[in-house]
Amino acid sequence: MAPADTTRSARRNGHEPAAKVDAPEPSQSRSRSTSLLDRAWRELSGLVQRRIPRADLDERDPDYIREQLPLFWLFSSIWFRGEVRGLGNIPDEGPVLLVGNHSGGNMIPDTMVFTVAFSTYFGVERAFYQLAHNLVLSLPGLSWLRKFGTVAASPENARQALTSGAALLVYPGGDYEVHRPSWQSDRVDFGGRKGFIRLALEQDVPIVPVVAIGGQETALFLTRGERLARLLALDRLLRLKVLPVSLSLPWIVNVGDFGHIPLPAKITIETLPAIDLRAEFGPEPDVDDVYDHLMRLMQDALDALAAERRFPVLG
Repeated sequence: MAPADTTRSARRNGHEPAAKVDAPEPSQSRSRSTSLLDRAWRELSGLVQRRIPRADLDERDPDYIREQLPLFWLFSSIWFRGEVRGLGNIPDEGPVLLVGNHSGGNMIPDTMVFTVAFSTYFGVERAFYQLAHNLVLSLPGLSWLRKFGTVAASPENARQALTSGAALLVYPGGDYEVHRPSWQSDRVDFGGRKGFIRLALEQDVPIVPVVAIGGQETALFLTRGERLARLLALDRLLRLKVLPVSLSLPWIVNVGDFGHIPLPAKITIETLPAIDLRAEFGPEPDVDDVYDHLMRLMQDALDALAAERRFPVLG
């Protein structure tokens, strides 16, 4: 039957012929698919972020710290043989920005050793906070960190801590530095991040460099996994630029480092003299000059600590 006859037959039977629908242009299909994918990622990212608990400054509990300090001091002293030098370089009062290199993966052993030493030296009543990634705060078994003063890493929390007159410990290298390969344990690597310098200038507080070694020996860290993190879009979903791979207990092969049992590596930490940025670099310090100076200062101190070590883990 001819096309015209088909149309007339359809109308006689009470049906309108189907309208011809042009196929969408390939570019339109791709654009629509991309839009749907972006929307799905945003919704999933929002869901994940809402599920990650955000600590605030009020969660720090001096009474809890006082009660738990002997136990944590014992663990720090026996398991990690923690040694913290130079605490007298930290001003006795007032806000101060402690800037450290970071090691040991998401279990943050160097933070625990330093926090125990700081609380013992200055007393639990002195407000002391440590910035950490939200994902660390959400790991099972680490909720006690918030009671010790660990708060979500954000500019707002950092400003609030310093404005309140507290001492604040930050790790500019973040997840990039803490998951570097173990054979780079004697390297300070902030990845070019300089926001902490602007923070110190904005709040007009001194910077106290803190260098640590030993944490990167609590597991065998193999790679940061930056390419894998980009492939899985973890930066957009969880603010993670790395998906590290390590050899650790009890998993043996540990992808993502969502918790592990740290090896009993000796951790040594040294606190360097406080730096008044405007007194050192003039009324309008150049951020790049300050950064380069701090990198040299901290790397020299870390080189000296590394020279003291004879064997991995044993120290």
